[in-house]
Amino acid sequence: MEKLKPHNKKPVGRDRVIFNILSYVLLTILSVVCLLPFLLVLSGSFSSQEAIRLHGYQLIPSSFSLDAYKMLFRIPQELLRAYGVTITVTATGTILGLLLTSMAAYVLASKEFRYRYQVSFFFYFTSIFGGGLVPWYIFNTKYLHFHNSIIALILPILVNVTYLLILKSYMMSIPDELYQSAKLDGAGDFTVFWRIAIPLSKAGLATVGLFIALNYWNDWYNAMLFLDEGAKDLYPLQYFLNNILTKAQAMNAAAARSGIPASDVPSEPIKLAMTVVATGPIVLLYPFLQKYFVKGVTIGAVKG
Repeated sequence: MEKLKPHNKKPVGRDRVIFNILSYVLLTILSVVCLLPFLLVLSGSFSSQEAIRLHGYQLIPSSFSLDAYKMLFRIPQELLRAYGVTITVTATGTILGLLLTSMAAYVLASKEFRYRYQVSFFFYFTSIFGGGLVPWYIFNTKYLHFHNSIIALILPILVNVTYLLILKSYMMSIPDELYQSAKLDGAGDFTVFWRIAIPLSKAGLATVGLFIALNYWNDWYNAMLFLDEGAKDLYPLQYFLNNILTKAQAMNAAAARSGIPASDVPSEPIKLAMTVVATGPIVLLYPFLQKYFVKGVTIGAVKG
């Protein structure tokens, strides 16, 4: 029997090799440039106040110090409690926000909803014009009783109009034939939403979900508005760290007025240590969601 000859692969052209080399070099340079700021933050958090004042921020600390982290973890119980509050608020708000946003987006994207354009304009209008901070604060505290409540950290930013419109556009790209065929088989709107719209919108949901989670994780403004000294147990991480930074700056100012060396209070390194402590979980979460960012709407394409 005649032996089968192995299939010869087509040789890669010289231009293609040069292009690949240049692409990898360029991407490596861009990656290093993007990584440098975080390395500076990490290095600065392990530097002393005096070293930063004299030499500025360096990739390798000229004077290694753990004073910033010692100050942050001086009361570990309160720091862990702030972490717990932030994780609870972020998880609850992200789940509820994704559910409500996706349901509203599905309705606004449905061609069977006669007033979808009018309602979409209503949402868009509210994102441009608001009643102002004072009426909003009075409404939340006097009528909704959000004062010193964990609900005040979740509901005010539960639904974002920008994310709603993004998901609406994403769901409108799903072929309408899929919806119609499911309804011909007797499926209701909620079944169509849960069995078809949600699975085909994973990329959009993952992206919007990460944005919502970032909003909750970085939020300290609502805590400042609705929580007072009597609700320290509800302080989220960002507001808790902000209070520590404010106290450190106040100590520096008092030390300067009293003639005490300002380097005794690590106000600059503590800013960077706070950044490392606050961004760590989000940095670890991002790689698990990155794969959804590159998926296109072809995941829901109709096959002939």
